Amino acid sequence: MGNADPSVMVIDDDPEFRASVALLLEAVGLQTRQFSSVPDFLRADPPEGPTCLVLDVRMPGRSGLDLQRDLAAANRQVPIIFITAHADVPMSVQAMKGGAIEFLTKPFRDQDLLDAVENGLARDRTRQESERAFAMLKARFDMLSPREREIMLHIVAGRLNKQIANDIGLAEGTVKVHRTHLMRKMEARTFPELCRMAEILNMKPKRP
Repeated sequence: MGNADPSVMVIDDDPEFRASVALLLEAVGLQTRQFSSVPDFLRADPPEGPTCLVLDVRMPGRSGLDLQRDLAAANRQVPIIFITAHADVPMSVQAMKGGAIEFLTKPFRDQDLLDAVENGLARDRTRQESERAFAMLKARFDMLSPREREIMLHIVAGRLNKQIANDIGLAEGTVKVHRTHLMRKMEARTFPELCRMAEILNMKPKRP
């Protein structure tokens, strides 16, 4: 997934508009996929690489705003660039509040669309990288034994080995061994680095 190429999904019921947008994007080296309706898009397999949507607001059947709500409800975080033939302030406000990154009114400058797409793909690339990093960190945490997880909570709360030993009824030497093992498994070189990992994992430090 990390090496998958970016792609732009163009969803519009006007075939000529879809083709012109695809031609523009492919001219700058971007892969595109075209869909004539929201249901067509939802039936397709999602791409693996960074993605953004170029989405018509008004279409027969389900609208672009309907799709935006569907994606939000499914927690699918895909950057959306809305396109419309008719300027509509309330609609544009609703789209932007829903998280759209741009709302373009036809006719628009090619460069405005290209800039919006570049922004959308950059956002999605950052999101995917963050999700991969979290998954790798969570996998390392899952390798810890229950005792190592318990001691990690004490460590990030700032407790010393001797204090941890007294808290959980272990010998101080045993705590040191567990601490060494969990630092290695978590690939944490320093105490602050382990604390940042615990914060990312939303671990709640034990209070003395």
